[in-house]
Amino acid sequence: NIRRTWILMTIFLIVIIAIGWYLSYYFQSQEILIIALIFSIGLNFFGYWFSDKIVLKMTRGKRLKFEDNPEIFRIVENLCITAGLPMPKVYILPELSLNAFATGRNHKNSSIALTEGLIKKLDKNELEGVIAHELSHIGNYDTLLQTIVVILVGLIVIVSDMFFRTRLLGFGGKGSNRDRNNGDSQLGAIIMITGVILLILSPLIAKLIQLAISRKREYLADSSSVLLTRYSEGLASALEKISNDKTSVRFASNATAHLFIANPFRAEKKPRFSKFFQTHPPIEERIRILRSMGE
Repeated sequence: NIRRTWILMTIFLIVIIAIGWYLSYYFQSQEILIIALIFSIGLNFFGYWFSDKIVLKMTRGKRLKFEDNPEIFRIVENLCITAGLPMPKVYILPELSLNAFATGRNHKNSSIALTEGLIKKLDKNELEGVIAHELSHIGNYDTLLQTIVVILVGLIVIVSDMFFRTRLLGFGGKGSNRDRNNGDSQLGAIIMITGVILLILSPLIAKLIQLAISRKREYLADSSSVLLTRYSEGLASALEKISNDKTSVRFASNATAHLFIANPFRAEKKPRFSKFFQTHPPIEERIRILRSMGE
């Protein structure tokens, strides 16, 4: 699972490098690469420090105090001791849907969020399974990985959009002129066509990689949850109840959907033609694997 995730991240970086090389060739300007580098570093810095706060604000998360729900706090605390993790901040989402997510840049600066519906409708063993799953995301640094991936996807989309806007305004094209002057018009045409195709497809490629990484990390967090609780049926039963719940998360968006333990838009129709566009692996498959662990 980890190996495949790094393979996907490597492909991601290759796509970004290819776009950067093409743009430097097309505009014949090193300044563009410097500006892009500064912009990407700034975007990564901002995302690293503030992404968790933005996500919790977007989902209307409210900080939970010990006196509000001592049982939830004790479950989180006991599992953190087992996992060797510091106690994260706990948030409640004002949602009837059954769902949860984790966020944060590292073990010391992390949060988990549970919906009101999840707390009300799951028993203690099921809650332990879900909370252990979210703590596993923190322990496995999935929250940081997903933050980086979201930033990279956003960067690719922005760069692609900026390129086509500059073309509409009539800027650029020095690379093709240079090739004509050097008699390499055929090579220049091939590079131009390849680069334009890459820029058109790169947002789609980036999104597919993001979704693939998200699915891989869900399987890993399920397995890690079982290692913490030593009871696979708890999470399997919780996922079964979550899958039967047809209420969508009201304050979820496409930008935050991959963070949740299950697709927050479950009331919507799933894509028929491909599993590659799903934010989560099939919940039935996750339940089957979990129960096979128990056996």
